[in-house]
Amino acid sequence: MTDAAALRSRTRALLAAHPPATTEPLDFLKARFDAGLAWVHYPTGLGGLDAPRSLQAVVDAELAAAGAPDNDPRRIGIGLGMAAPTVLKYGTEEQKRRFLRPLWVGEEVWCQLFSEPGAGSDLAALGTRAVRDGDDWVVDGQKVWTSSAHLARWAILIARTDPGLPKHQGISYFICDMTDPGVEVRPLRQITGEAEFNEVFLTGVRIPDAHRLGGVGEGWKVAQTTLMNERVSIGGMRIPREGGMIGPVARAWRERPELRTHDLHQRLLTLWVEAEVARLTGERLRQQLVAGQPGPEGSGMKLAFARLNQEISGLEVELLGQDGLLYSDWTMRRPELVDFTGRDAGYRYLRSKGNSIEGGTSEVLLNIVAERVLGLPAEPRNDKDVAWKDLAR
Repeated sequence: MTDAAALRSRTRALLAAHPPATTEPLDFLKARFDAGLAWVHYPTGLGGLDAPRSLQAVVDAELAAAGAPDNDPRRIGIGLGMAAPTVLKYGTEEQKRRFLRPLWVGEEVWCQLFSEPGAGSDLAALGTRAVRDGDDWVVDGQKVWTSSAHLARWAILIARTDPGLPKHQGISYFICDMTDPGVEVRPLRQITGEAEFNEVFLTGVRIPDAHRLGGVGEGWKVAQTTLMNERVSIGGMRIPREGGMIGPVARAWRERPELRTHDLHQRLLTLWVEAEVARLTGERLRQQLVAGQPGPEGSGMKLAFARLNQEISGLEVELLGQDGLLYSDWTMRRPELVDFTGRDAGYRYLRSKGNSIEGGTSEVLLNIVAERVLGLPAEPRNDKDVAWKDLAR
């Protein structure tokens, strides 16, 4: 199935058999997955047709024109952008068939149990322990900054399985059941007033060895697939011209000429151009993905995404003057998704502060770009060959 016309015909057959106007959204999404039109580049039987990734746009255009429902990717972004590519690459056939379909249709939300209070930027220093007990692993530890943990059915989890090895070597990667009685999720209230993030405490959580991804001790290698896809999904999202954060600023500029000054005009023009360059660079990155796995270029895109969001939101607050100081709602909520453009300028300004932390801090990403993209010498490290248990903490 490598021909656009054939894919278009297959999509129209799906629409004829399951008219969006009369079919329940979940039933339509399941039928779409089973027809291989979820991720066309995925294997047949796993939501795809072994087709070129570039042909997904053909399917999406047909479905959008017909008013077909989508799977609400903002709500299940961690599953789509991080868990699914990792399961596809490292999962067993049984794992792929169990997890990919309910993940894609949105029946099961996923979260990411990576960062810890003492292992954020230096993720490989994590201390959450997984100890083998027969056919299970018993996990104890704490994770933090976990988006959607209060909604999640499953989590991708990395834990230390051998503290006698150097920190990058003694880690394994698991799929954790968030309904296990040993999982406790506590909200973390943010500067926006919401608790979009959580801290997660793991006490005697039992994970079957059948839910391990990759080999024992290979968790860091598996995690790299997750992290590279995460940065592409954050920094390389497909948006239209004047989509994202630049859109509300441009609209305010056009609709409220009394707010304009020469200085603000020059700054808006500069940021508009930078936002457009970033958008086109993201499109080029997505086209590069057609040929293989994401590389460190996604880290550069995520860097640009964070910086631009913070600068654009700051400009918007200045442009709006007194109105920019207003904040509509400080109610403590635990939202299902992050909506940058559907809220007011104050929310955008405050929420964008987290962009340079989440998905990899900007400082760490600068190192990745320097070493893996530009080929500069790596920073000296004296802890890479020392057993984790012997590291100073």
